[in-house]
Amino acid sequence: MRTKQAIWTLSTLCLTVLSAQAAGLPDKIGAGEGQLDIIAWPGYIERGDTDKAYNWVTDFEKETGCKVNVKTAATSDEMVSLMAKGGYDLVTASGDASLRLIMGKRVQPINTALIPNWKNIDPRLVKGSWFNVDGKVYGTPYQWGPNLLMYNTKTFPTPPDSWSVVFVKQDLPDGKTNQGRVQAYDGPIYIADAALFVKATQPQLGITDPYQLTEEQYAAVLKVLRDQHGLIHRYWHDTTVQMSDFKNEGVVASSAWPYQANALKGEGQPIGTVFPKEGVTGWADTTMLHADAKHMNCAYKWMDHSLKAKVQGDVAAWFGSLPAVAEGCKASTLLGDKGCETNGYNYFDKIVFWKTPVAEGGKFVPYSRWTQDYIAIMGGR
Repeated sequence: MRTKQAIWTLSTLCLTVLSAQAAGLPDKIGAGEGQLDIIAWPGYIERGDTDKAYNWVTDFEKETGCKVNVKTAATSDEMVSLMAKGGYDLVTASGDASLRLIMGKRVQPINTALIPNWKNIDPRLVKGSWFNVDGKVYGTPYQWGPNLLMYNTKTFPTPPDSWSVVFVKQDLPDGKTNQGRVQAYDGPIYIADAALFVKATQPQLGITDPYQLTEEQYAAVLKVLRDQHGLIHRYWHDTTVQMSDFKNEGVVASSAWPYQANALKGEGQPIGTVFPKEGVTGWADTTMLHADAKHMNCAYKWMDHSLKAKVQGDVAAWFGSLPAVAEGCKASTLLGDKGCETNGYNYFDKIVFWKTPVAEGGKFVPYSRWTQDYIAIMGGR
C-alpha cells in the first residue's frame, strides 16, 4: 500500500511539473537573487521602523538573502501605473486593479506547486474571480477587509445605520448639517459604494451587481455622487490625512478601512464603525508577479513567506485587515483572540468585493468611463 501511495504521489508531482512546463510556468525555485522590489499599500510591508513589534521582513531577508525594497502606493490606479512603467517584481493589488493588470499583461500566472504555504489559504478566497482567470492563477491572496462607515461617536450617540449620512444632505443628531463634514474615497471604484446605496433606495432600477451597471443605472448613481459633491470635505486616499481630518477638521462620517478606525480608537478618539443596512464593498488583495520580474526566485520565496500564519496575523493586526490564512487569526499575539472578529471576519459573505467593471460587449459601463466620470465629479463637474 505504501509503495502504491509513493508511486501515486510521485506521478502527481510529475504531472504537476509537466503541466507547469507546458504552461510556461517555472518548475523549480533556485537561490534568491539578493533583491526584491514590491509595490504595496502603506502598512502592508513592515520591517519594524514604525513599531518594532511589527516586522515580517527582517526574518525573510535573513533566511533568503533577498533585500526587500518597498514602493508604497495610495490608490489602485497608482499601482497599475507603476506596474506599467516596470522595474518591480510584486504588487499587492486590490480587486479593482488585478483584472486590469491581468488583461493588460502586466502580471504573469504563477505555479502554486512552488508555494508550500498555498495549502493554508482560506478556502473562501482561493478561487477568487479577481485573480483566477481562464484556469490560471495570478498571484497569492494577501489580506482582505470591508469598507465600513466610520463616524464620530459624539456626533452620533446612536450609531448611524445608513450610508445616507454621507450621500444625502441632512441635519445630523448634533443639530448641524452634514455639509462639509463628510468624506468620500478618492477612487473611481467608489462608484460601486454609491451603486449599493442606489440599489437599496431605488430598487426599481434593478441593480444586482454594483460593478455591472447599465447606462440607466449608471446615470442614477452618478446623480447621487454629483449631489454628494457639495457635502464633501475631502475626497480621501491618504489614511494619515483622513485620520487627521477626523481629529482636527470636524469630519464626522466617511467610508474608511478598519485600519483608520483602529488607529484612531487606539489614540482614544471618539470613533465607531458600522456595517450599514445597504451593505458594503470591500477589498481582497493579491500579491501578483510582474510579467517581467527580474527577481523571480525572491518573489516566489516572498509569496510563500507571506502565507505563513503568523505573518498573516501580524499584518492583519497592524493594518486592521483580515488574514488570507484563517490560522492567522490565532497565530499572532499582536492580533489577539478577538482581532479577526473585530475586523469583520464573519462579514465575508456580506461584502461585495472590489472588481474591475467590464463592458461585456456593451451591456455595462466599462471602468474607463468610471475613471473619467469620477474625476469630473471630484472636480465639481
